[in-house]
Amino acid sequence: MSPATQFGPLLRATHRASVMSTPVAVAAAVAGIGACAWYLRSNSTASSDKPIFSSFGFHTLRLHSTELINHNTKKLRFELPDASKPSGLSLTSALLTVSWPTGRWLPVLRPYTPVNDLNEPGYIELMVKLYPNGKQSTHLHSLQPGDTLTFAPIKELAWTPNQHAHVAMIAGGAGITPMYQLARGILGNPADRTRVTLVWGVNTDDDLFLRDEFAALERAHPGRFRAVYVVAAPAPGSPHQKGFVTKQVLEKAGLAAADAKNRDVKVLVCGPPAMEKALKGRRGSGVLAELGYKPEQIYSF
Repeated sequence: MSPATQFGPLLRATHRASVMSTPVAVAAAVAGIGACAWYLRSNSTASSDKPIFSSFGFHTLRLHSTELINHNTKKLRFELPDASKPSGLSLTSALLTVSWPTGRWLPVLRPYTPVNDLNEPGYIELMVKLYPNGKQSTHLHSLQPGDTLTFAPIKELAWTPNQHAHVAMIAGGAGITPMYQLARGILGNPADRTRVTLVWGVNTDDDLFLRDEFAALERAHPGRFRAVYVVAAPAPGSPHQKGFVTKQVLEKAGLAAADAKNRDVKVLVCGPPAMEKALKGRRGSGVLAELGYKPEQIYSF
Protein backbone atom coordinates (compact mmCIF):
# COMPACT_ATOMS: atom_id res chain seq x y z
CA MET A 1 0.00 0.00 0.00
CA SER A 2 1.42 3.41 -0.95
CA PRO A 3 1.92 6.15 1.69
CA ALA A 4 -0.75 8.28 0.01
CA THR A 5 -3.29 5.45 0.29
CA GLN A 6 -2.25 4.46 3.78
CA PHE A 7 -2.07 7.89 5.39
CA GLY A 8 -4.28 10.07 3.17
CA PRO A 9 -7.39 9.62 5.37
CA LEU A 10 -5.39 10.68 8.43
CA LEU A 11 -4.24 13.83 6.68
CA ARG A 12 -7.80 14.69 5.72
CA ALA A 13 -9.01 13.97 9.25
CA THR A 14 -6.40 16.30 10.72
CA HIS A 15 -7.30 19.02 8.20
CA ARG A 16 -10.97 18.80 9.17
CA ALA A 17 -10.16 18.65 12.88
CA SER A 18 -8.45 22.02 12.65
CA VAL A 19 -11.86 23.71 12.34
CA MET A 20 -13.87 21.32 14.54
CA SER A 21 -14.98 22.32 18.01
CA THR A 22 -15.00 18.80 19.47
CA PRO A 23 -11.81 18.23 21.48
CA VAL A 24 -12.06 14.46 21.10
CA ALA A 25 -12.09 14.70 17.30
CA VAL A 26 -9.10 17.00 17.34
CA ALA A 27 -7.17 14.75 19.71
CA ALA A 28 -7.91 11.66 17.66
CA ALA A 29 -6.79 13.26 14.41
CA VAL A 30 -3.65 14.71 15.97
CA ALA A 31 -2.71 11.41 17.56
CA GLY A 32 -3.19 9.50 14.32
CA ILE A 33 -1.33 11.83 12.02
CA GLY A 34 1.24 12.47 14.74
CA ALA A 35 2.23 8.83 14.79
CA CYS A 36 2.41 8.84 11.00
CA ALA A 37 4.54 11.98 10.92
CA TRP A 38 6.88 10.70 13.59
CA TYR A 39 7.39 7.46 11.69
CA LEU A 40 8.17 9.23 8.43
CA ARG A 41 10.25 12.04 9.88
CA SER A 42 13.58 10.39 9.15
CA ASN A 43 12.58 9.82 5.50
CA SER A 44 11.61 13.40 4.70
CA THR A 45 12.74 15.38 1.68
CA ALA A 46 13.64 12.47 -0.57
CA SER A 47 15.30 13.46 -3.83
CA SER A 48 13.16 13.43 -6.97
CA ASP A 49 13.03 14.92 -10.43
CA LYS A 50 9.42 15.92 -9.83
CA PRO A 51 8.28 19.03 -7.93
CA ILE A 52 8.52 18.35 -4.23
CA PHE A 53 4.80 18.37 -3.40
CA SER A 54 3.51 16.70 -6.58
CA SER A 55 2.98 13.48 -4.61
CA PHE A 56 2.54 12.40 -1.00
CA GLY A 57 5.43 12.79 1.37
CA PHE A 58 6.83 14.69 4.35
CA HIS A 59 9.44 17.28 3.45
CA THR A 60 11.49 19.67 5.56
CA LEU A 61 12.01 23.17 4.18
CA ARG A 62 14.22 26.01 5.34
CA LEU A 63 12.71 29.41 6.22
CA HIS A 64 14.09 32.09 3.91
CA SER A 65 12.47 35.21 5.36
CA THR A 66 9.57 36.61 7.38
CA GLU A 67 7.50 39.76 7.01
CA LEU A 68 5.05 41.26 9.51
CA ILE A 69 1.85 41.99 7.56
CA ASN A 70 -0.24 43.50 10.35
CA HIS A 71 -0.54 43.36 14.13
CA ASN A 72 -0.93 39.57 14.26
CA THR A 73 -0.14 38.11 10.83
CA LYS A 74 3.22 37.15 9.36
CA LYS A 75 4.21 36.11 5.86
CA LEU A 76 6.75 33.28 5.91
CA ARG A 77 8.71 32.31 2.81
CA PHE A 78 10.19 28.80 2.70
CA GLU A 79 12.81 27.69 0.19
CA LEU A 80 12.11 24.69 -2.02
CA PRO A 81 15.04 22.28 -2.51
CA ASP A 82 15.17 23.04 -6.25
CA ALA A 83 15.02 26.76 -7.01
CA SER A 84 14.10 26.02 -10.63
CA LYS A 85 10.92 24.04 -9.84
CA PRO A 86 7.53 25.11 -8.46
CA SER A 87 6.02 23.36 -5.46
CA GLY A 88 3.86 20.96 -7.50
CA LEU A 89 0.74 21.90 -5.53
CA SER A 90 -2.54 22.14 -7.43
CA LEU A 91 -5.23 24.77 -6.92
CA THR A 92 -6.90 24.58 -3.46
CA SER A 93 -4.13 22.38 -2.08
CA ALA A 94 -2.97 23.03 1.47
CA LEU A 95 0.12 22.05 3.42
CA LEU A 96 0.06 20.26 6.74
CA THR A 97 2.72 21.80 8.97
CA VAL A 98 4.43 19.52 11.47
CA SER A 99 6.48 20.85 14.38
CA TRP A 100 7.98 19.46 17.59
CA PRO A 101 7.88 22.25 20.21
CA THR A 102 10.17 21.79 23.18
CA GLY A 103 8.70 19.54 25.84
CA ARG A 104 6.16 17.78 23.59
CA TRP A 105 6.47 14.11 22.64
CA LEU A 106 3.80 14.38 19.94
CA PRO A 107 4.10 16.84 17.07
CA VAL A 108 1.77 19.80 16.56
CA LEU A 109 -0.03 19.75 13.21
CA ARG A 110 -2.00 22.47 11.46
CA PRO A 111 -2.96 23.03 7.80
CA TYR A 112 -2.07 26.26 6.00
CA THR A 113 -2.75 27.30 2.41
CA PRO A 114 0.15 28.81 0.42
CA VAL A 115 -0.63 32.32 -0.86
CA ASN A 116 2.04 32.71 -3.53
CA ASP A 117 1.44 31.90 -7.21
CA LEU A 118 1.73 28.12 -7.37
CA ASN A 119 3.54 28.38 -10.71
CA GLU A 120 6.38 30.40 -9.17
CA PRO A 121 9.52 28.30 -8.73
CA GLY A 122 11.76 28.03 -5.73
CA TYR A 123 9.55 28.85 -2.74
CA ILE A 124 6.21 28.75 -0.98
CA GLU A 125 4.69 31.49 1.15
CA LEU A 126 2.31 31.16 4.09
CA MET A 127 0.36 33.89 5.85
CA VAL A 128 0.01 32.88 9.49
CA LYS A 129 -2.26 34.59 11.99
CA LEU A 130 -1.05 34.47 15.60
CA TYR A 131 -3.76 33.14 17.90
CA PRO A 132 -3.65 33.50 21.71
CA ASN A 133 -2.19 30.25 23.04
CA GLY A 134 -2.07 28.88 19.49
CA LYS A 135 0.51 26.09 19.60
CA GLN A 136 1.41 26.08 15.90
CA SER A 137 0.90 29.77 15.13
CA THR A 138 3.08 30.71 18.12
CA HIS A 139 5.79 28.34 16.93
CA LEU A 140 5.65 29.61 13.34
CA HIS A 141 5.81 33.24 14.48
CA SER A 142 8.92 32.40 16.51
CA LEU A 143 10.81 30.96 13.54
CA GLN A 144 13.84 32.83 12.26
CA PRO A 145 15.48 32.66 8.79
CA GLY A 146 17.45 29.44 8.60
CA ASP A 147 15.05 27.48 10.81
CA THR A 148 13.23 24.51 9.31
CA LEU A 149 9.67 23.17 9.26
CA THR A 150 8.20 19.88 8.04
CA PHE A 151 5.31 19.81 5.54
CA ALA A 152 3.01 17.32 3.82
CA PRO A 153 0.59 18.19 0.98
CA ILE A 154 -3.20 17.98 1.41
CA LYS A 155 -5.40 17.95 -1.67
CA GLU A 156 -8.74 19.69 -1.37
CA LEU A 157 -11.44 20.53 -3.90
CA ALA A 158 -10.33 19.53 -7.40
CA TRP A 159 -10.86 22.66 -9.47
CA THR A 160 -12.05 22.35 -13.07
CA PRO A 161 -12.05 25.60 -15.11
CA ASN A 162 -15.52 26.73 -16.24
CA GLN A 163 -17.28 23.96 -14.33
CA HIS A 164 -19.32 26.68 -12.61
CA ALA A 165 -20.30 30.02 -14.11
CA HIS A 166 -20.08 31.69 -10.70
CA VAL A 167 -18.21 30.91 -7.46
CA ALA A 168 -19.23 32.48 -4.15
CA MET A 169 -16.41 32.55 -1.61
CA ILE A 170 -17.39 33.19 2.01
CA ALA A 171 -14.48 33.52 4.42
CA GLY A 172 -13.95 34.47 8.02
CA GLY A 173 -10.64 35.73 9.41
CA ALA A 174 -7.63 33.67 8.35
CA GLY A 175 -9.95 31.39 6.37
CA ILE A 176 -9.32 33.76 3.50
CA THR A 177 -6.12 32.06 2.32
CA PRO A 178 -7.66 29.17 0.31
CA MET A 179 -10.04 31.68 -1.26
CA TYR A 180 -7.15 33.92 -2.29
CA GLN A 181 -5.23 31.01 -3.77
CA LEU A 182 -8.22 29.83 -5.81
CA ALA A 183 -9.30 33.32 -6.91
CA ARG A 184 -5.80 34.06 -8.20
CA GLY A 185 -5.72 30.73 -9.99
CA ILE A 186 -9.10 31.24 -11.65
CA LEU A 187 -8.48 34.82 -12.72
CA GLY A 188 -4.92 34.10 -13.81
CA ASN A 189 -6.03 31.39 -16.24
CA PRO A 190 -7.04 32.95 -19.61
CA ALA A 191 -9.10 29.84 -20.40
CA ASP A 192 -11.17 30.07 -17.20
CA ARG A 193 -14.11 32.50 -17.41
CA THR A 194 -15.59 31.75 -13.99
CA ARG A 195 -17.00 34.77 -12.17
CA VAL A 196 -15.98 35.16 -8.50
CA THR A 197 -17.70 36.98 -5.63
CA LEU A 198 -15.89 37.11 -2.29
CA VAL A 199 -17.41 38.00 1.10
CA TRP A 200 -14.81 38.28 3.86
CA GLY A 201 -15.74 38.85 7.50
CA VAL A 202 -13.09 40.05 9.97
CA ASN A 203 -12.84 41.62 13.43
CA THR A 204 -11.12 44.92 12.55
CA ASP A 205 -10.00 46.83 9.47
CA ASP A 206 -6.40 45.79 10.14
CA ASP A 207 -7.41 42.14 9.74
CA LEU A 208 -8.03 42.72 6.01
CA PHE A 209 -4.42 41.79 5.31
CA LEU A 210 -5.08 40.88 1.64
CA ARG A 211 -7.14 43.96 0.84
CA ASP A 212 -4.58 45.43 -1.58
CA GLU A 213 -4.19 42.14 -3.41
CA PHE A 214 -7.94 41.81 -3.86
CA ALA A 215 -8.19 45.42 -5.03
CA ALA A 216 -5.62 44.63 -7.71
CA LEU A 217 -7.68 41.64 -8.85
CA GLU A 218 -10.80 43.82 -9.06
CA ARG A 219 -8.96 46.36 -11.22
CA ALA A 220 -7.52 43.68 -13.47
CA HIS A 221 -10.78 41.75 -13.86
CA PRO A 222 -13.73 44.16 -13.79
CA GLY A 223 -17.05 42.40 -13.90
CA ARG A 224 -15.50 39.03 -13.02
CA PHE A 225 -14.24 39.59 -9.49
CA ARG A 226 -15.81 41.46 -6.60
CA ALA A 227 -14.76 41.61 -2.95
CA VAL A 228 -17.15 42.56 -0.14
CA TYR A 229 -15.83 43.17 3.39
CA VAL A 230 -17.72 42.96 6.69
CA VAL A 231 -15.98 44.23 9.83
CA ALA A 232 -17.22 43.50 13.35
CA ALA A 233 -15.52 46.54 14.92
CA PRO A 234 -14.60 48.97 12.12
CA ALA A 235 -12.43 52.01 12.80
CA PRO A 236 -14.07 55.48 12.79
CA GLY A 237 -14.60 56.50 9.18
CA SER A 238 -14.08 52.97 7.87
CA PRO A 239 -15.50 52.41 4.37
CA HIS A 240 -16.51 48.87 5.28
CA GLN A 241 -19.90 47.76 6.53
CA LYS A 242 -20.16 46.91 10.21
CA GLY A 243 -21.36 43.53 11.40
CA PHE A 244 -21.03 39.86 10.59
CA VAL A 245 -21.63 37.61 7.59
CA THR A 246 -25.42 37.26 7.69
CA LYS A 247 -28.20 36.38 5.27
CA GLN A 248 -28.78 40.07 4.65
CA VAL A 249 -25.11 40.70 3.90
CA LEU A 250 -25.00 37.83 1.40
CA GLU A 251 -28.24 38.96 -0.26
CA LYS A 252 -26.86 42.49 -0.57
CA ALA A 253 -23.72 41.02 -2.17
CA GLY A 254 -25.94 39.43 -4.83
CA LEU A 255 -25.61 35.88 -3.57
CA ALA A 256 -29.24 34.80 -3.24
CA ALA A 257 -29.70 31.45 -4.99
CA ALA A 258 -33.08 32.61 -6.34
CA ASP A 259 -31.30 35.00 -8.70
CA ALA A 260 -31.07 33.50 -12.17
CA LYS A 261 -27.35 34.30 -12.38
CA ASN A 262 -26.73 32.11 -9.30
CA ARG A 263 -28.47 28.93 -10.43
CA ASP A 264 -25.15 27.17 -11.02
CA VAL A 265 -23.16 28.88 -8.27
CA LYS A 266 -20.63 26.94 -6.20
CA VAL A 267 -20.40 28.17 -2.60
CA LEU A 268 -17.06 27.81 -0.83
CA VAL A 269 -16.83 28.35 2.92
CA CYS A 270 -13.82 28.68 5.23
CA GLY A 271 -13.83 30.29 8.64
CA PRO A 272 -14.21 29.81 12.39
CA PRO A 273 -16.48 26.95 13.52
CA ALA A 274 -19.22 29.31 14.75
CA MET A 275 -19.39 31.04 11.39
CA GLU A 276 -19.50 27.80 9.42
CA LYS A 277 -22.19 26.43 11.72
CA ALA A 278 -24.35 29.51 11.19
CA LEU A 279 -23.91 29.34 7.42
CA LYS A 280 -24.45 25.61 6.96
CA GLY A 281 -26.56 24.72 9.99
CA ARG A 282 -27.69 21.16 10.44
CA ARG A 283 -29.50 19.21 7.76
CA GLY A 284 -29.88 22.24 5.55
CA SER A 285 -31.13 24.67 8.20
CA GLY A 286 -28.45 27.37 8.03
CA VAL A 287 -28.18 30.73 6.30
CA LEU A 288 -27.14 29.21 2.98
CA ALA A 289 -30.20 26.96 2.97
CA GLU A 290 -32.37 30.01 3.66
CA LEU A 291 -30.82 31.65 0.61
CA GLY A 292 -31.84 28.65 -1.48
CA TYR A 293 -28.60 26.68 -1.78
CA LYS A 294 -28.57 22.88 -1.77
CA PRO A 295 -25.97 20.90 0.23
CA GLU A 296 -24.25 19.68 -2.94
CA GLN A 297 -23.58 23.29 -3.95
CA ILE A 298 -21.60 23.97 -0.75
CA TYR A 299 -18.00 23.00 -0.01
CA SER A 300 -16.06 23.71 3.21
CA PHE A 301 -12.28 23.93 3.26
